[in-house]
Amino acid sequence: MNKLSTEERRAVIAALVEGNSIRATVRITGIAKNTVVKLLCDLGRACSEYQDKAFRNLKCKRLQCDEIWSFFYAKEKNCPLEQKLKGGGDVWTWVALDADTKLVPCWFIGPQHATAAYHFMTDLQERLANRVQLTTDGHRAYLIPVNRTFGTEIDYAMLIKLYGKPSQDIRETRYSPAVCIGAFNTVVSGEPDTNHVSTSYVERQNLTMRMSMRRFTRLTNGFSKKVENLEHAIALHYMHYNFCRIHQTLRVTPAMEAGVSDHVWDLDEVIALL
Repeated sequence: MNKLSTEERRAVIAALVEGNSIRATVRITGIAKNTVVKLLCDLGRACSEYQDKAFRNLKCKRLQCDEIWSFFYAKEKNCPLEQKLKGGGDVWTWVALDADTKLVPCWFIGPQHATAAYHFMTDLQERLANRVQLTTDGHRAYLIPVNRTFGTEIDYAMLIKLYGKPSQDIRETRYSPAVCIGAFNTVVSGEPDTNHVSTSYVERQNLTMRMSMRRFTRLTNGFSKKVENLEHAIALHYMHYNFCRIHQTLRVTPAMEAGVSDHVWDLDEVIALL
């Protein structure tokens, strides 16, 4: 990786952030697979460290949180015991998003239970400068962690969705979720504005993740073989999303809208973090 020129590094990173797999990036750039993986790991680690330091004292007002499913090595039902002991199987990425600036201030990779939610919420709370309104889905694992980390200094509501019975068609049952037939709000803490109780923005951001990272594309063999590589890929994705990619409705990047950056980053600046 140290022998790569800046142009070669830029080509590799450009391919990765546009949703190409490792092997597709190798075919596009002609650079060895191990070199591509090493560049991803080194730069992903640098992106994670930079965002950890940059996203502090944020003046967010409305936050939305959600979890997105993926897996590494194998799906939970197919994962052998020795790999499960290493964390293999289903993995959830907990994501927070500022509804106003579209900034993703933090994320956490782990199982879908209360311990992971506690680590995620603790990290989120330490990055905020003021009281916020928080909306999550109806996942009960949020309840105790939000209460312990924020106490009474938060306006928190859950958006609980109701789903109908799954289709009787075997093919639709296998590949499609149940149909959402309604939703209602539940105030958990404080006085949240019911007009802004929503998870639409963070759920749309989940689609951006699936479109921008081959590891999240369903029904393929591009899934992560190591959880560390998944972590680095997500850190690189959010670096590009927050600092490089102009949001269609904002006309600037989320980092610029949040006051964290004063310009649109190019890939050379991201690579310079190494």
